[in-house]
Amino acid sequence: MKLEKMTSAHIDGVCKIEEACFSHPWSRQSIESELNNDGSVFVAALEGERVIGYIGMSVVIDEGYIFNVAVDADFRKKGVGTALINELVTFGKKHNLCFITLEVRESNQPARSLYSKFGFIKVGERKDYYSDPAENAVLMTKYF
Repeated sequence: MKLEKMTSAHIDGVCKIEEACFSHPWSRQSIESELNNDGSVFVAALEGERVIGYIGMSVVIDEGYIFNVAVDADFRKKGVGTALINELVTFGKKHNLCFITLEVRESNQPARSLYSKFGFIKVGERKDYYSDPAENAVLMTKYF
């Protein structure tokens, strides 16, 4: 597995992962638009030329807001998510961010556990944030 700065060449693979992982996936247009935003950081995880995961974050001054973290089901529990989170945490330190924050489904214990390993802590909840199925979001933040 290798990590690369995401480019338009990765979008087809990212769209496939979005469709498989999320009940309300981002559209191709939304991904392309955000990828071209100077305030966004995207990293793709690759096995050969195949996109097996990705992560995206918006940077506003000295704050990071993670959009999505997704890993192809065939590559879960193989360190892909860990590598992607590590990449953004390293970016946050290097660029002197005050914090990185994200929302995660309350029931997504594997993701919550992964974020905790990197020092993300629960800082709040968003009631009924998700739909299909309806569920609260847990807000998790890593402070630097």
